[in-house]
Amino acid sequence: MDVDCQPEDTLVSSCEEDCFDLGGVKDMRFEAEAIVNDVLFAVAEMHVSHSLNSALDVAYINVETRERNQYCLELTEAGLRVVGYAFDQVNEDMSTHYHETVYSLLDSLSPGYRDAFGNALLQRLERLKQQNGQ
Repeated sequence: MDVDCQPEDTLVSSCEEDCFDLGGVKDMRFEAEAIVNDVLFAVAEMHVSHSLNSALDVAYINVETRERNQYCLELTEAGLRVVGYAFDQVNEDMSTHYHETVYSLLDSLSPGYRDAFGNALLQRLERLKQQNGQ
């Protein structure tokens, strides 16, 4: 299941709309915050790393899945990828592939994320159904 949509209207919109445009370059620090806000409901814990240095072109996100597995993610223009198996850990020798979206990455790492995302989507659809039935 490769999902690239947001299940809730209250989620933060993409960086395309909210971040500063720096001559065509996205500030990855703002993009990372938007990503965290988008999927926080479906993971045990997620935050932008305060220990690792983020910059315009790279940011690091710590995520703990619902299965209690911890990862350090690297965010660049190429996408997101796992760079460590603990918070604030970067293993330069890892050669994990990039995911275009956080949804795709978490879908590949966490069945619990997949379930939470699906449940949120079903709840939203049920609310829409009830609104249209009134």
